[in-house]
Amino acid sequence: MSLYDDAIRVLEEYDGGQAELRQTYLDHLADRPDGVWKACRDGHITASALVVDPARERVLLTLHRKLGRWLQMGGHCEPGDTALADAALREATEESGITGLTLLPGGPVTLDRHAIPAPCHWHLDVQYAALAAPDAAPAISDESLDLRWFGYAEVEDVADASVVRLLERTRARL
Repeated sequence: MSLYDDAIRVLEEYDGGQAELRQTYLDHLADRPDGVWKACRDGHITASALVVDPARERVLLTLHRKLGRWLQMGGHCEPGDTALADAALREATEESGITGLTLLPGGPVTLDRHAIPAPCHWHLDVQYAALAAPDAAPAISDESLDLRWFGYAEVEDVADASVVRLLERTRARL
């Protein structure tokens, strides 16, 4: 199965109460066979994961180098990716430096469509959540200015509404 086919399957099966946004993603893919790739200038699917500590009390956020904001780990799909879940897990591992992450069962936690700087227009992010192993040792990647664990109550003070929403949905799933 190709990444494109997997994206359609994941979105068709997604039951997160975001029917209109989900349909926007599906329409995007129907109109753009390259809609999972960064080269698609009209916007493209991305995959991310909120990393939760083993005690389920904190989340790991990255201070994004280009955007200067605290965000979950995530980014563009790559040619070797065959599934959105794998792309989210790969991105979370690369950006957090933590091996052995495990995605929460049940597929994506939420969807978030957000504008991005030119030349592209939109990221259609499929957002997962991942649990870190007890021996998790985060390491800052080249894409980050900083990497830090935040207690659930602290996230609203440092992150935007999309990250807060992702945390709320993740906590409901936990």
